Amino acid sequence: MKKNSVLLIALFISSWHIADTSPHIVTGEEYSYTPLQDKPNQKNSRKGVTKILLEDEAVTLLQAYLQVDTISPPGNESRAVDFLAKIFDKEGISYESADSAPGRGNIWARLEGGDKPALILLHHSDVVPANEEYWDFDPLSGEIVDGYIQGRGALDMKGLGIAHLANFLKLHRSNKELNRDVIFIAAADEESGGKYGMGWLVENRPEAFEGAALLLNEGGSGFRSKDGIVFSIEVTQKIPVWLRLTSVDEPGHGSSPRTTSSVSRIVEALNIIWNSPFEPRIIPEVDRVFSDRSEGLEEPFRSKYKDIKNMIQDPVFMKELQEFSPSSHALTRNTCSLTRMSGGVKINVVPPTAWAEIDCRILPDNKPEEFIKKIEDLIKDTGVEVEPLMLGFPGSSPTNSELYLAIENYISTNYPDSKLSPSVSTGFTDSRFSRGIGIASYGFNTYIYEGNESSGIHGNNERIHEDRYRQSVSDLSLILEKVIYD
Repeated sequence: MKKNSVLLIALFISSWHIADTSPHIVTGEEYSYTPLQDKPNQKNSRKGVTKILLEDEAVTLLQAYLQVDTISPPGNESRAVDFLAKIFDKEGISYESADSAPGRGNIWARLEGGDKPALILLHHSDVVPANEEYWDFDPLSGEIVDGYIQGRGALDMKGLGIAHLANFLKLHRSNKELNRDVIFIAAADEESGGKYGMGWLVENRPEAFEGAALLLNEGGSGFRSKDGIVFSIEVTQKIPVWLRLTSVDEPGHGSSPRTTSSVSRIVEALNIIWNSPFEPRIIPEVDRVFSDRSEGLEEPFRSKYKDIKNMIQDPVFMKELQEFSPSSHALTRNTCSLTRMSGGVKINVVPPTAWAEIDCRILPDNKPEEFIKKIEDLIKDTGVEVEPLMLGFPGSSPTNSELYLAIENYISTNYPDSKLSPSVSTGFTDSRFSRGIGIASYGFNTYIYEGNESSGIHGNNERIHEDRYRQSVSDLSLILEKVIYD
């Protein structure tokens, strides 16, 4: 842990521009941080000084952060730790860091406040791979072109991470009394399941979460269409249950097949799972999601979404729903996708072993252990063994917490004509770990998407609109102030 005196004033952003630097930063050690100075920006003097400086700093930091190569695999999130540690050192903020494995770095810092339960600002520092062959720019450039900040992680999720950081620094510099501790966490490995990030921190560094009851993470945001703005707050998610199926049988020559083989057993087990869909049912959170989504649909889906609790009994509609919106259909039941399998290494050899992996996602009120038992019972006659590879945690976050109500207040005050909906995610985020230890966790980003820009998430040409990003950074301040000041 490093401790330095608290800075009472901020210092000025240096005049360098990331876009003017030569090759992109690949390690946090190469980053040179110059703190912000609290003085007016003349060209933006019509806006509040603090607001503009906050936004300027966030953009500059994001450009630099995008240049830090934390593509996973392999991750190398210790580079992000180096990047963030330099900032905390210069600002005089105490922090701790730990590697869960070589190169898999995690870092957390805490601003001390009053006795109310602490608030965590969480983001993951790893990003998914980017095939430069299909990109129109360097995925690690951080440049601003045509009003967009470009780079892998701009949307998922270094952009939100820097919004958290800029506001964290603002709180530190303000020297105003907080009613609770505020904790900043940058975790590794979310894109590969969180084993070396939040999963490891919860297990090995529980002090990072001490006294915390609220957490803000990725998962929801705003979207502007011709019909207006719709905001979603992720309050729960389907639980990941990743399973490996393994079979063993007599090997032999391909010219003399036996009655069974390791491969035929795996194929039979997969066929049973594929042809045994789980019964649909609607939990309260999903019922509200369908009701809210119905508002933006044309008939006949509009009325059918509103009546989803009854419509799930109609097999014709359920097939139509799966074709129309696979993600909506996935909210109505437990699911398993057949994703990987392997057997022999030579075409004329019957192998002694074979395996397959399936990606199952179960509704948040289920228990993974009970679900696995159902899978085992389903395929018990095939002789295939079931091994869990990764299990999530059940849990939902309430819609009456201080943080949820602060988000709700922010939206109703600043976007009065918009719609707000708590959402259920079919995917998973690191919030499953924090919910697992009793922390009310919410997926919400104040950034408002437009058009198809979200296609850059895990896709090509990922970028974030600079002006809307600036606004999101300032909007986040409005939410935090409702929670951390009395």
